[in-house]
Amino acid sequence: MFIPKYYKVTDFGEIRNFVQENSFGTIVTTKQGKPIATHLPLGLNKIGDDYYITGHMAYGNPQWKTFETCEDVLVMFQGPHAYISSSWYEHENVPTWNYQAVHIYGAASILNEEELKQELTTMLLKYEKHRDNSVLWEKLSPQVLEKELKGIVGFKIKVKEIQAAYKLSQNRNDKDYLNIVEELRKEEDINSQQMAKVMEKRIRSEE
Repeated sequence: MFIPKYYKVTDFGEIRNFVQENSFGTIVTTKQGKPIATHLPLGLNKIGDDYYITGHMAYGNPQWKTFETCEDVLVMFQGPHAYISSSWYEHENVPTWNYQAVHIYGAASILNEEELKQELTTMLLKYEKHRDNSVLWEKLSPQVLEKELKGIVGFKIKVKEIQAAYKLSQNRNDKDYLNIVEELRKEEDINSQQMAKVMEKRIRSEE
């Protein structure tokens, strides 16, 4: 991913939080030279001394069979994004687009049954623990679990390289920056409003 110096993010803690908060990612591999992709909820977890992207996909999805033949798997995570009009600047310029994106490269392998059960337990806990009638692993019947396990393939991707870009108008002066935030707030598009919140948070973190 091309990342100008203004927008490069290297703090692993910040990147890890971003992935956890924007965990619906895209896995890209190749099959006979053709890129293929799957969109999935994913986790970023430490196992031993290494970090892994973990998840599962349908057994009928042929992409998992490419894990053995691909030296590197690309996993992409994206946050809010928004159109930035150059009419919001003090001086004449061209429009642009703000966004947050993380690319992670690594080697993929298939989880054994016990690892898959742990992955599913962790994922259910993350998304269900705050709900009144939480659907947790230990609450599901053996029949349902057995059927589920037969229909999916678990995987882990050992993190080898991380590229992260937050394009949040960092190259603009303070007046332009604050005006961009105000204009984004006025937009009806939910992504624009979310981008305004991200940019506001960045200001507060630097104060």
